[in-house]
Amino acid sequence: MLTVVLDTSVLVAAARSKSGASQRLLRLLPDSRFQPAISVSLFAEYSAVLKRPEHLRERTPEQADGFLNFLLSTAVLQEVYYSWRPMLSDPNDDMILELAVAAGCRYIVTHNIADFLGCDRFGAEALTPGSFLRRLGEK
Repeated sequence: MLTVVLDTSVLVAAARSKSGASQRLLRLLPDSRFQPAISVSLFAEYSAVLKRPEHLRERTPEQADGFLNFLLSTAVLQEVYYSWRPMLSDPNDDMILELAVAAGCRYIVTHNIADFLGCDRFGAEALTPGSFLRRLGEK
């Protein structure tokens, strides 16, 4: 089973579109082919971002919490002991790379591929949700 990190951009895209690749990817969970890795700091970011009014839309904060609890139930909680900062062009993405390294993730799934240039030095590849779905054999 592949362990992957889902960038916050994937959760935001899924919250905003019912028909996009991000939504399709999250609807697969739980899946025997991949498992999200999550850290405490990434979970806190997910929660803060998904509860912004522009991302809630018709949902309540409690519904966002319900989704996050589901996501957490499908994920592996990974402690991060090493800091590789600064490594990426966006310092806010360094925690994603650190989690990917700590969890031994092969893929970082993101809509912001350019923000993860250089992650291959750590054995991770940044892929869009659509590209990751194709790697899984999904259409």
